[in-house]
Amino acid sequence: MSLARNRVYELVRSEIISCSLMPGAEIRESELAQRLGVSKSPVRDAMQKLELEGLVDIEPRRGHRVRAISVKDAEDIIELRLILETETVKKVARIASDAELRDLDRFRTADQSSAARFTEYNRTFHHALSLLSQNRRLSDETRRLMDVYDRLCIVSLSMLSGRGGFDDPLRDHIAIIDALQERNGNAAARVMRRHVTKSRSQILRALEKRPIIG
Repeated sequence: MSLARNRVYELVRSEIISCSLMPGAEIRESELAQRLGVSKSPVRDAMQKLELEGLVDIEPRRGHRVRAISVKDAEDIIELRLILETETVKKVARIASDAELRDLDRFRTADQSSAARFTEYNRTFHHALSLLSQNRRLSDETRRLMDVYDRLCIVSLSMLSGRGGFDDPLRDHIAIIDALQERNGNAAARVMRRHVTKSRSQILRALEKRPIIG
């Protein structure tokens, strides 16, 4: 991937995931190329890559549009999280070193000043758990999944903004860390399942109240 194409791809991807570009928003090649100071070619290449990732829809003769968030897609993402992450924490409890498990203490606190900041912390925490599995493919898939999940997370967590709004998911993270440091994989999996299931209800309620459902 050329430097120009990579720059366009990374920028637009970041704007989509952070909801700076809202689901359903139109992306005009000419306007984006002008804003970034590039030709249309790297913009077109980046759009094709984003389409493969399921973040952009390419409409023949009409241009590009940020893919809407559908209830079905949200449920599929959350179901995949349940499958991947409950098994991940079981494995981590077995194979991670004591030092690696102690290092998870850095996730016992989080920046709760905004939904975006907490979302970044949340993604980093779950990716850190996947890295401890020592399974590169599982870790890569979890990272991609959490990137896409960020859009859902920002939509739902924006409803929790305010003092103490993020306390409940943070408590779940702490409980997962406690269970892992005790090497109780089954307990960690139970908390993870509860954690993801609660986020499902929260996300679906948020999607019902926001005009971004595809």
